[in-house]
Amino acid sequence: MMDKPFAITLDVGSSRANRTGSWRTERAVYTNRMPPCNDACPAGEDIQGWLYEAEEGGDGYERAWRRIMEDNPFPAIMGRVCYHPCETACNRGELDEAVGINSVERFVGDEAIRRGWTVAVDVPPSGKRVLVVGAGPSGLAAAYHLARRGHAVTVKEAGPMTGGMMRFGIPKYRLPRDVLDAEVQRILDLGVTLELDAKVTDLDALREDYDAVFLAVGAQLGKRAYIPAGSTAHLLDAVSMLRGLEEGEKPLLGRRVAVYGGGNTAMDAARTAKRLGAAEAIVVYRRTRDRMPAHESELTEAEDEGILFRWLTTIKQVDEGRLVVERMELDETGFPQPTGELDELDADSLILALGQETDLSLLDGVPGLVVEDGVVAVGPDLMTGCPGVFAGGDMVPYERSVTVAVGHGKRAARHIDDWLSGAAPEPPARPALATFDTLNTWYYSEAPRSHRPVLERARRESTFDEVVLGHDEDTALLEARRCLSCGNCFSCDNCYAICPDNAVIKLGPPGDYLIDLDYCKGCGLCVAECPSGAIQMVPEEI
Repeated sequence: MMDKPFAITLDVGSSRANRTGSWRTERAVYTNRMPPCNDACPAGEDIQGWLYEAEEGGDGYERAWRRIMEDNPFPAIMGRVCYHPCETACNRGELDEAVGINSVERFVGDEAIRRGWTVAVDVPPSGKRVLVVGAGPSGLAAAYHLARRGHAVTVKEAGPMTGGMMRFGIPKYRLPRDVLDAEVQRILDLGVTLELDAKVTDLDALREDYDAVFLAVGAQLGKRAYIPAGSTAHLLDAVSMLRGLEEGEKPLLGRRVAVYGGGNTAMDAARTAKRLGAAEAIVVYRRTRDRMPAHESELTEAEDEGILFRWLTTIKQVDEGRLVVERMELDETGFPQPTGELDELDADSLILALGQETDLSLLDGVPGLVVEDGVVAVGPDLMTGCPGVFAGGDMVPYERSVTVAVGHGKRAARHIDDWLSGAAPEPPARPALATFDTLNTWYYSEAPRSHRPVLERARRESTFDEVVLGHDEDTALLEARRCLSCGNCFSCDNCYAICPDNAVIKLGPPGDYLIDLDYCKGCGLCVAECPSGAIQMVPEEI
């Protein structure tokens, strides 16, 4: 009984006696398809590429980290706060569960901090000066990529610390400050100039001192709503509360706290209230759970910590120690409508978490800038109507998240670099998506996903210790190896072994093969047996 595929047990000459390539109507072509994880990443990471490095272990972790750093300077931060749309898109989810991409990224990012890995500027100075307004995720990412392109970057931050909403909007139990500080310092070590407590009030005058400007002011103003309140009612807004806490101001909330809103900031405010000593924290939301804008992971963690929810409810009046609330019902469009049914809810304080806005006062007087619905109009290159002035993050009409902001910083840096050099930007070629039906999953073994451990509930409710913990090295390695390498060759040699005509030639480097068209008869076996869908059939040219 042969233990090798039939094709490679033949004598080489026996299967190559005739030039069978003349039979062909289609030919096999090696291709690199777009992995769905890469396609879904707002930061534009080559996820499949760095997972390929990480699954080697050892030195592969540093190679993986350096590949991430080509696109995203915050792997340890992203491994904690990104809502990982890459995992939602992951083809492995069709088999069992998606690869835990976010957890592996966190492990790699933490390894970099632990081992002191650094990046450098490998190009000569360009002689160009760029101003970045705002030291949040978008501004810092732009500064990082611009500095690595040789430009002199100055970051002006209105506040006393860097990080923007990463620091003032995300509590410590989700993002430890030593992790944030380490990854920010790595950017500053590239030679980026940082000016704190340096609010920009006259951008039009200031921009004349620079060759380009990137605006990255975060949405740090809480939206207000008119709610009748008694003179002794205790109202706060969630953004100000979280910011004050970061600056050392502990708010007096009382034992019963209500939070009005349904987004991630509402979850953070309620969970923070519990940690500050509230015996009861209840979230009041006017729609149902399935229509809540908060991410499911945030909602689940809040429930695990004992946060209560009052669905289909709106607040009509606030008095000392109580709220007057009204029951709502959804109409056929899903919009909440009042029912007139009133009730009372005990609450010592009310935290408003109704969304955030950006302070755009610095834009006054800048020619060509267009502001619509509280955001700045930009083109596909993120340039505003004022030549040389770009904008990204919370200031522009896109989804608001740390990962989107980081992606804007990278994109803006690329377009600013083109602007400064006078180069015409070339749109990158977009390969076809590696969908699940292009894979041959028979070759992949079962490998259950490893989920990250969490802190015990008692410590979660009484401390700001990090809630979601990281993987150890063995677990992170196993998780990286669950990647299917969608659309990209990983040198499994299936094509080489299965070809009945020995027409596949190995050239040496991993993933480097050649098909001898004198002998390939276009049978398509290599395509059918390729696990990752990295070969496709194309019509023969006539």
